[in-house]
Amino acid sequence: MWGLRSVSMKIAYFDCPTGISGNMVLAALIDAGLSVNYLKKELKKLKTKGYALELSEVSKAGFRAKHLHIYIAGKEGRRTIRDIYYVIDGSSLKKSVKTLGRKIFERLYIAESKAHGTKRAHLHEAGATDAIIDIVGTAIGLDKLGIREVYCSPLPYGYGPIKSAHGTLPNPAPATIELLKGVATYKKNIKGELVTPTGAAIITSITKSFIDMPKLKLERTGLGAGTHDFRESNILRLFIGETQVNYGNDLVLEIKTNIDNMNPELYDHVISTLIKSGALDAYITPVRMKKKRPGVELTVLSDPAKKEKILNEIFNETTTLGVRTCLVKREKLERTTKKVSTRYGRVLVKIGKIGSSIKNISPEYEDCARISKRKGVPLKAVYDAARSAASVYRFNP
Repeated sequence: MWGLRSVSMKIAYFDCPTGISGNMVLAALIDAGLSVNYLKKELKKLKTKGYALELSEVSKAGFRAKHLHIYIAGKEGRRTIRDIYYVIDGSSLKKSVKTLGRKIFERLYIAESKAHGTKRAHLHEAGATDAIIDIVGTAIGLDKLGIREVYCSPLPYGYGPIKSAHGTLPNPAPATIELLKGVATYKKNIKGELVTPTGAAIITSITKSFIDMPKLKLERTGLGAGTHDFRESNILRLFIGETQVNYGNDLVLEIKTNIDNMNPELYDHVISTLIKSGALDAYITPVRMKKKRPGVELTVLSDPAKKEKILNEIFNETTTLGVRTCLVKREKLERTTKKVSTRYGRVLVKIGKIGSSIKNISPEYEDCARISKRKGVPLKAVYDAARSAASVYRFNP
């Protein structure tokens, strides 16, 4: 790596001096420009009814902010995670919105299950309609505002008991503690629940890092108000703007040679040998050579440090008498590999990213071919399933 170039990307930063809840996040997104009419239109696609949204402007210790209240008609029954998936998957929302909504609820469900020592936890407050609106609404807002990456401040927690469907709980609630494992937190001298399980599930699902605000060209701001009044402003501040994200470039050795007197059956072996010897890539291109004879151009890309080893293999395995070499500049995405789970099995994929924005997903051919043969399904279907499963890493912290 010898250089970096930058591209612009829209990011969001949540500043949470008095904590975070689902309705605070959604209210801040609305205050930052998410149209309420658009939000309502999208939420109507969910298989859930009997609620109404009330958005108001309030003052919290001298600060103006938006407060979102969700009215629920009648008494709700307890929901399981399967019930939640039915509501989300049965909608006509965008695939990316449904994927993020499912991801947040899955984190919430796992945390609730661990906190209560059961594998089949009911979600109680976390599965109520208002939680569905908060979580899916957040996914809708992030998508609509074009936010590609999210950061957040360290999260505070208060003191005093918390009343819930499970009875009186310690502060923070057990599910919240599970969700905040690995997150920068600190105690604040405020009596009350500052970080709700829903708020914790949302922010830990979408945030790349819990840090001080990164550099950004500020475009929009939003303030979401909490329901309770404290000595200080119970608000969540949202900053949205452009930031510069670096992608890398380096130098690689390019080796070329023209060959017109070699058995074509040998090229597969040549290329395989070069790759095993550390070549980054190797390929042949048909060319018409002097005396009108057909031939091939062998091209090999390599780390410059492996030059001698690669040249040795070329001279050992081909009939060439000489090669051309030069250093070429390579622009490249940040790369990572992951094993993803699909309906057919686990597949290794290569993911090319700028920041957390996925640009390319390449499933491993051998994995897909093996699964295709074993399951008796089209290879293309396995590829599509792997790409779809890998796409959820867009909002991974």
